[in-house]
Amino acid sequence: MKFSRRLDRLPDEIFASLNSRKIEMEQEGRKIYNLSIGTPDFPVPEHIRQALIEAAKDPENWKYALRDTDELLEAVCGYYERRFQVKIEPEQVTSCAGSQEGMGHLGLALCDEGDTILLPGPCYPAFIACANIALACPYFYPMPKENGFLPDLAAIPDEVADRAKFMIVSLPSNPMGSVGNDAFYQELIAFAKRHDVLIIHDNAYSDIIFDGCIGKSFLSYEGAMEVGAEFFSLSKSFNVTGARLSFLIGRKDVVQAFYKVRSQYDFGMFLPLQKAAAAALNGPIDTVLRQKEIYQKRRDALCGGFRSIGWDIPDSHGSMFVWARIPSWYESSMQFCMDLMEQSGVICTPGASFGPMGEGYVRFALVLSEQEIQKVVAAVDACGILKEKKHEQE
Repeated sequence: MKFSRRLDRLPDEIFASLNSRKIEMEQEGRKIYNLSIGTPDFPVPEHIRQALIEAAKDPENWKYALRDTDELLEAVCGYYERRFQVKIEPEQVTSCAGSQEGMGHLGLALCDEGDTILLPGPCYPAFIACANIALACPYFYPMPKENGFLPDLAAIPDEVADRAKFMIVSLPSNPMGSVGNDAFYQELIAFAKRHDVLIIHDNAYSDIIFDGCIGKSFLSYEGAMEVGAEFFSLSKSFNVTGARLSFLIGRKDVVQAFYKVRSQYDFGMFLPLQKAAAAALNGPIDTVLRQKEIYQKRRDALCGGFRSIGWDIPDSHGSMFVWARIPSWYESSMQFCMDLMEQSGVICTPGASFGPMGEGYVRFALVLSEQEIQKVVAAVDACGILKEKKHEQE
């Protein structure tokens, strides 16, 4: 049987060899420090769990949802006004089963085969999948270190920007941990208007921003609602990654086009999950604020700890990730990850998995306690992998 050409555009699983060796090492009794996957290690707030449990007791809630409930839509609108000072109407909101799935369906809603999509380089792999599933052509715009790992809009050729269907922007950035500022967003909106390109902003980490900065919504900037929409996820703020509670919010025609595609795939978000999402959005955010402080301490322990042993890693400014350049004598981020795991038990993610501009780096997820991260630094130091080049020269 000849399968869809879409399958040829999807990459092979880059983590297969990492996972295989991890299992072997665990069976050997080796100590493993897994900093590869961005799954929060904090508990789900009790009021969210209870809302789901109580809703699940009602047999009526096990039927098709068919739509987002008024309660959920009002909760999203209310949260955006309180948290981001953005007024939105229910018609500008629709749910999806996680931003990753949402990205895939968005490409189907907005693109025809051969259309151009502007993607950050490096970027979260789901953005690349968005282009591939839609049979669109990705164009990777740079986010260079010299620009604070922010998008370099001037580096995008005018003819590319003019033909692009939409542009994905993700700040705070996964994997690089960079955070947008007012000047950048104003420049981005002007860029979108000048080239008539739609902006899709991934707003997954607005509650994990460090050093006293305040996370914002793209839609809070003047003119943003005219040129774009954003995915908003509860996963990282409320530790509900497995529940897949996300929304596309913003320009009404974009949201409605996305909803039309989504309606062909399912019958709406499970009603107990809608109740849980509403409880999260309407409830207290004290746990969210505490977690941000804990993530910052973990960042300090990892970045500062690595710098103390000679690995010059800049501080992440947001997200739950740290972006680190590999030692100069390594050409492959995958090989460095394999060697690091073998020699120290520390697992991170190769930069090559984040697109063609990710090679030469690795990503660490801040998913272990501050004390465990101190052990990570000690293990990396003790294994000598950062001193390898010196030893070879001697």
